[in-house]
Amino acid sequence: MAMGTAVREAAADGVVTFLWVLCVSTLGASTAAVTTYLSLHEGIHYALLAAGAVGGALAISELMPEQYKHMLGGPSLKVDPHTGAVAEGVLTFVITFAVLCIIVKGPRNPIVKTAMLSVSTVSLVLTGAAYTGPSMNPANAFGWAYVNNLHNTWEQLYVYWICPFIGAILAAWTFRAVFPPPAPKPKTKKA
Repeated sequence: MAMGTAVREAAADGVVTFLWVLCVSTLGASTAAVTTYLSLHEGIHYALLAAGAVGGALAISELMPEQYKHMLGGPSLKVDPHTGAVAEGVLTFVITFAVLCIIVKGPRNPIVKTAMLSVSTVSLVLTGAAYTGPSMNPANAFGWAYVNNLHNTWEQLYVYWICPFIGAILAAWTFRAVFPPPAPKPKTKKA
């Protein structure tokens, strides 16, 4: 694949991330689908995810009516860093496992899937609001942290990057253990 094509595809993924931060959290699933489909180079992919998140946070900050701007700010730590890290890790584990179950093993109806994803996301955001103003997505957390000039702190890295990655990896491993892939069917030779 040519470098120009990879950059265009990575830019497209950055736009999807921008829309995710600006619009609704359920579009995060389409970011993963686009990434998988385009099989982007990891370095470009992560850089543009972060850029898209910053762009989305800036856009929503500009588009929000003045009387509601005090409600913006993105995720913020409301407890000590270790409690916040555990909370963010557990919330990310739960949302990742829920998304995998809903998308892979859930209902076939896309409206029901979207409703289930939305309810799961809102439930977890409300659950984690007292701890971390949950992000459950490092790119989203980085976008808001950058806008609020909090992107270069150890707490930001620890709570909103390291622990969510651990939670997501554990959720994927758990999903694979609970729902192992089907064994490959042996090939039959035609006579």
